[in-house]
Amino acid sequence: QVQLVESGGGLVQAGGSLRLSCAASGLTSSTYAVGWFRQAPGKERDFVAAITKSGRITYYTDSVKGRFTISRDNAKNTMYLQMNSLKPEDTAVYYCAARRSVSETYYITTMNYDYWGQGTQVTVSS
Repeated sequence: QVQLVESGGGLVQAGGSLRLSCAASGLTSSTYAVGWFRQAPGKERDFVAAITKSGRITYYTDSVKGRFTISRDNAKNTMYLQMNSLKPEDTAVYYCAARRSVSETYYITTMNYDYWGQGTQVTVSS
């Protein structure tokens, strides 16, 4: 069965950096598109970044462009979210998600994804 496990969250001061990892098992990552989402308390789960199955194409929500970088290492079945210049408003639980993809397509809505990790907390203090 497919399993996604996030790690790398924590507490950081504003302006700092964190690198989230998402380790996948039960799938061949080169056939899956991946996304990162986040959910703050009392809010919906929002799209953050997405990457196609090969890693050639990425897409970001406007609020993180220039600060976050999504990447993947298909040989390791692992995906990453490098987060720089963090702001208090980035505080949330971050989730990685995956879905099988035939083409080089990225997906930006929760309903597009079939598999989810358990989430990792990111807290940015001011």
